[in-house]
Amino acid sequence: MTRSKLTHLDETGAAHMVDVGGKAETDRVAVAEGSVRMRPETLALIKAGDAAKGDVIGTARIAGIMAAKKTHDLIPLCHPLLLSKISIDIEANEALPGLHLVATVKLTGKTGVEMEALTAVSVACLTIYDMAKAADKGMIIQDIRLLQKTGGKSGDWSGAASEK
Repeated sequence: MTRSKLTHLDETGAAHMVDVGGKAETDRVAVAEGSVRMRPETLALIKAGDAAKGDVIGTARIAGIMAAKKTHDLIPLCHPLLLSKISIDIEANEALPGLHLVATVKLTGKTGVEMEALTAVSVACLTIYDMAKAADKGMIIQDIRLLQKTGGKSGDWSGAASEK
């Protein structure tokens, strides 16, 4: 990838925040996913609601929502955004075994929400680890990625299409 394609670098190669002032406001959505793999006993503990720290899934969901709202505080060149929707779906997956997470973030604005969706799913996964580490320090956070994004100048993108 050349420098001209890296939008957070100016003509001298210095990092800068992209000026989105002239961009049109469009509806934008980003969806990201990730998983936390764990021992079957740990998954059973979480599903039963018996983790020592409390409701693992509910706490992780709230942490992911809060993280999406604070992405600009964590990623240096991200714009603060007025998000209209953040959802975190967390499902048990016996085949992992573990929990699979999907974060969806929406807004009408001048810049995308990919980083917010990725931050939401990442922090939700980290929260699961924190809440259940007393039972299983060997949990693995894995496969965090952008699944899709819609809206904006670059148009729609799907991870499924890029895997072909």
